[in-house]
Amino acid sequence: MPTSLVSEPLGAADLGEALADQVRRAAAERRPLRIAGGDTKAFYGRPVEGEPLQVAGHAGVVDYDPAELVMTARAGTRLADIEARLAQHGQMLAFEPPRFGPAGTWGGAIAAGLSGPRRPFAGALRDCMLGVTVIDGQGRVLRFGGQVFKNVAGFDLFRLTAGALGSLGVILEASVRVAPAPARETALALELDPEAARERVIALMREPGPLSGAFHDSRRLHLRLSGGEAGVEQAARALGGDTEPLALWDEIRDFGHPVFAGDAPLWRLSLPQTAPTPAVGALVAWDWAGSVRWITTEAPAEAVFAAAAAAGGHATLFRGAPPGAEVFQPLAPPLLGLHQRLKAALDPAAVLNPGRLYGSL
Repeated sequence: MPTSLVSEPLGAADLGEALADQVRRAAAERRPLRIAGGDTKAFYGRPVEGEPLQVAGHAGVVDYDPAELVMTARAGTRLADIEARLAQHGQMLAFEPPRFGPAGTWGGAIAAGLSGPRRPFAGALRDCMLGVTVIDGQGRVLRFGGQVFKNVAGFDLFRLTAGALGSLGVILEASVRVAPAPARETALALELDPEAARERVIALMREPGPLSGAFHDSRRLHLRLSGGEAGVEQAARALGGDTEPLALWDEIRDFGHPVFAGDAPLWRLSLPQTAPTPAVGALVAWDWAGSVRWITTEAPAEAVFAAAAAAGGHATLFRGAPPGAEVFQPLAPPLLGLHQRLKAALDPAAVLNPGRLYGSL
């Protein structure tokens, strides 16, 4: 008797063969394709000029086993639908991918590779991936990985698709490990400046506890506690501060918090938690318990990239890139060469989101 619980929503459809045929025709004619789902992350990465490859209609949860904590869904499935299905069984996506509005899709979340504020405490999207089905640049449908955590079949390409922004293949399906939702969550705010707050959080993370989010908005430290009733209650009493709505953490996750508003170039610096913030711009917030610093600056991109590297990390121009600019940390020549060989093997005609990651890819 099957244990998986699959009940696809109205409108679910398998468009895999039609999408593969469109890729094959584009490859034969060397016509670039711009892969689009909900198009909520079109701002992220470099712009792509090409014929739209619409994946949003390729939707539906194809396998979900709550007992095994595994879900497989087609790329066009809305994140909101997936999370609603998981919530019915007291489960969640531990990596909290940003939704960027109701049109955000499963394939877009995987392709962007972004994880939310729970990342330092529960792992990244890439850590939770088990397998992926993609269409390569020749129109072949390829399956990598599986549906169990310790599966070792095949090349580990399924993890490389996370964050590749469609440059290595059109995601058709992805399987991930899901997690039980906590029995209790609460949110607190403490009056601490950014540096004092970061030191406080570093100390907190040295001890076991229910911390599941630590974000500073340049004025206050915001903490989220998740776990059992007794553990969360005890930790909240020990920390003190003001209780605040849990909805704030949806704003943080989905970049709806006021600190992310505006038109100024917004940079994301991924740094060691203990590293000081490079003096190349104005710190507007930090997340991931201090491992991600958000800054605005008009400094040249080369200066920001260099400062992030000197601090032991890397930088991304998350918003506000001028036309033609690189937005991700430059790769060392050997690593860039590896990326180029991998791209050539999977997309020899370079038709899948060309230039979305780097101009040379």
